[in-house]
Amino acid sequence: MTTTTALGELTGEYALDPARTRIGFTARAAGVSKVRGRFEAFEGSARLDGGSPARSAVRLSIRAASVQTRNAKRDDHLRSGDFLAADAHPAIAFTSTRVRQNGAARFEVTGDLTVRGVTRQVTVDFELTEAGPDPQGTFRASFTGRAAVDRHDWGVRGGRGLVGRTVTLEFDVTAVRRS
Repeated sequence: MTTTTALGELTGEYALDPARTRIGFTARAAGVSKVRGRFEAFEGSARLDGGSPARSAVRLSIRAASVQTRNAKRDDHLRSGDFLAADAHPAIAFTSTRVRQNGAARFEVTGDLTVRGVTRQVTVDFELTEAGPDPQGTFRASFTGRAAVDRHDWGVRGGRGLVGRTVTLEFDVTAVRRS
């Protein structure tokens, strides 16, 4: 695949390719190191309008219990009421409310992020990294994105001061055009 030069080529309905998508996060731990994690179960879709990116829309649903940091004890703690409360709030959801082009291949996607039943507005900075047909002729578009959030805004207050308030959300997304 190569990077698409004409954004109009992106127009269509897309579904996330879970095998080629990583949805993760980074947070400071004990003030000296970083904890990196990811979510293993998610689904999402997008309606991209390359001719008018402002008419694009994105939807993402993440299974909170699928959090993985490569440490079973920490993962169980993250699923608990101290952090994600995955039993009571099984889904983390994002629905875009605005898309703004911010450069040739950069976009600001603003939307409602719901964690633990609390919804707040977040803006994710995305960059189109690749787009085009794969060897089988299926059109794919890949984006990377990041957003820093204050976890306390969603009532995520666990960690007794050992975990930083700022969490960086990280997206490495590949979407497959369905129509």
